[in-house]
Amino acid sequence: MDSLITAAARALAAGDPLGALDRIALRDDAPALALRGIAMAQLGDLVRAKALVKSAARAFGPKEALARARCVVAEAEIALASRDLGWPVKALEAARITLEAHSDRVNAAHARYLQIRRLLLIGRLDEADVLLAPLDPAPLPPALRAAHELVVAGIAIRRLQSQTARHALTRAEHAAREAGIPALTAEVENAFLVLDTPAACLIVHGEERPLLLEEVEALLSSTSLVVDACRYVVRGAGMSVPLATRPVLFTLARALAEAWPGDVSRETLIRRAFRLKLSDESHRARLRVEVGRLRAALKPLAGIIATQHGFALVALVSSDVVVLAQPVEEKYAALFAFLVDGESWSSSALSLALGTSQRTVQRSLDTLAAAGKVQSFGHGRARRWMTPPMPGFATTLLLPAPLPSD
Repeated sequence: MDSLITAAARALAAGDPLGALDRIALRDDAPALALRGIAMAQLGDLVRAKALVKSAARAFGPKEALARARCVVAEAEIALASRDLGWPVKALEAARITLEAHSDRVNAAHARYLQIRRLLLIGRLDEADVLLAPLDPAPLPPALRAAHELVVAGIAIRRLQSQTARHALTRAEHAAREAGIPALTAEVENAFLVLDTPAACLIVHGEERPLLLEEVEALLSSTSLVVDACRYVVRGAGMSVPLATRPVLFTLARALAEAWPGDVSRETLIRRAFRLKLSDESHRARLRVEVGRLRAALKPLAGIIATQHGFALVALVSSDVVVLAQPVEEKYAALFAFLVDGESWSSSALSLALGTSQRTVQRSLDTLAAAGKVQSFGHGRARRWMTPPMPGFATTLLLPAPLPSD
């Protein structure tokens, strides 16, 4: 490796892509192509970066397995940054094994962190935990130690473990400062913001107030009966009743919880649960059936009694009843939760992350684009969607990952 390639590599490791390009911008040999691709990725031109790294992988040839494996890792990182979650993960695992075989433990660890970050994005926390557990960040360079702690914090935030997340981010901040990479320091600072901005809305006796992540954590471990409109679960006394697949029952539970300890009229329940402006005796009969189903589902957490005007919720194991709502009541809140990170997403990546069909995601994006809430660039498979961050809200509870008690 010549001196210019060495100097460019050191510049990239220090987060100085322009310094690296000053040395290799006019070169077309395989090492220079790879470094130019990484530099363009750091500058944000992910399309050009991907093309350069692919060219470098082809230029290295079949006998240079180590260099080709490093190119695969770089391509995987570019795919993750551009939210191309459909990128072939088996290729990354094969590259990681090759790096391990050649004793390139730093890049092998980097490949593993990319795998974990992808799992974190799509809400597969248990799998991410399994991959993270054997990794020891102590012998790694500062930038990778920061990446390790960011992953730990990300998993903890998704699981509403605020103190674990805060400690991990403090360690990440120290490592980022040691690395001296401004972009990494900024990433840690943005992660800290999630802990210090409202993550949900508490509704008690008709009054609303925002909650921080640590307050949500405390609420879910309290003695209150919580109707969780972020995860569509009713929680209390260490038990939980999932109602995500029974939207009518959850709507009834939320309406009754918002009115607790008072009752809700039958007309109001019919209007909210069945989305009807007018009701007749058939709707009242259907309401009685659904209330009976909800009463059976909530045992032994709560009961439902009939009143003169409607129905009321009775807490059986808790002292009070509260509703935990999304910070932004929006039909497309889950979609916004991913777009809010400021990155550009493809509809296929959003489909994978949300666990729904790509066509459903495309229809939602088209509706939001017509309303001016999201914007796209590119065409065909290169089309990407993004939106400016929603000010003042963390979107942790909108992301599709189950809590430990679910």
